[in-house]
Amino acid sequence: MGRPKRMRDLMGALKDKVSLIKATLILSTSSTATTSFQVAVLRATNHHPIDPPPDYILDDVLALGAHHRPTASAVVDSILQRLHRTQSAFVALKCLLTIHHILRRGSPVLKAQLSHHHLLNLSTFRDDSDSDTVELSKWVRWYAEVIQQTLIVSDSLGFSLSSPPSHKTQNREERITFRNSMRELNSLVGMVEQICRAPDSLHYQRISMVYEVMKLAGEDYRITLREIVNRVTEFGEKLIEELSSETVEELLNDLKRLEDCKEKVFLMFLNKKKSDGTWDSIAQLRRDVEEVKQRRENLSLVAFQGGELTGLAGPPSAESKSVVPRGKRWLDVQWNHLAVNNGPR
Repeated sequence: MGRPKRMRDLMGALKDKVSLIKATLILSTSSTATTSFQVAVLRATNHHPIDPPPDYILDDVLALGAHHRPTASAVVDSILQRLHRTQSAFVALKCLLTIHHILRRGSPVLKAQLSHHHLLNLSTFRDDSDSDTVELSKWVRWYAEVIQQTLIVSDSLGFSLSSPPSHKTQNREERITFRNSMRELNSLVGMVEQICRAPDSLHYQRISMVYEVMKLAGEDYRITLREIVNRVTEFGEKLIEELSSETVEELLNDLKRLEDCKEKVFLMFLNKKKSDGTWDSIAQLRRDVEEVKQRRENLSLVAFQGGELTGLAGPPSAESKSVVPRGKRWLDVQWNHLAVNNGPR
């Protein structure tokens, strides 16, 4: 196993050298700036070493697409082309890490270019080089889904998850409606669910690349949970009794989905504080919603049973009319004037 692995690393390093030399030669003879983006992306997503791209190289990528839409688009296109052409799990993870850093630290122009791309579907990705890369391929597929869900959440919220708090507050005040809160909560719960679908091979965090992926995913999880608490607080301020039965059911379903993730995220991020106030607030809201739902169901049952009793009583039957007097007549029976013999006087 050792020799094939060393051979694979050698071939990967050779591919990187050839690609960089080719891009550099084109850059020296071309007037277009596109190749400079390709060089920066190649350096950030090389085959070797298998460590995460260093910050100074990521900063170069972020700086290239910081100001103008055409250059930002070229940077994003270069990363996506690299991502979808590679068969290496390590290169794919580096591409996804670079995209994640754009979402977290990139300029608004650069982020905007990424928001138009729903092309992170890597559901069929598989690196069969050895048993480790087969397992790492699971992490590639999962991480791509996490980033895709991040884009969905950002679109739902109207701002990036990693935006400064002041920017979030401003946008929140402009968009706050009950229907928006429900839609946002649904996408946020979807984010937690996707994070919880991480491969079971958590011991792979010993690999620095996977450790970096988990660190960024953990930061996104904590930000997501804070946004969920904000929505839970909004629901708490409203009278749950005023919600429609359909909305109550929808809210209860979202809260149950969220609580189903609790144990897995504790395991993933080694969070032993199971009495954390965040989860306590979520559990309390679920109980409040369940109480409202149960009370409504009880009232509906009482109303239904009352209707059945009324139906059983019904209107008087035709036969019962014969015993109801009306003046000198019985209903439907002619009064017969009979002489009454009182006997001799």
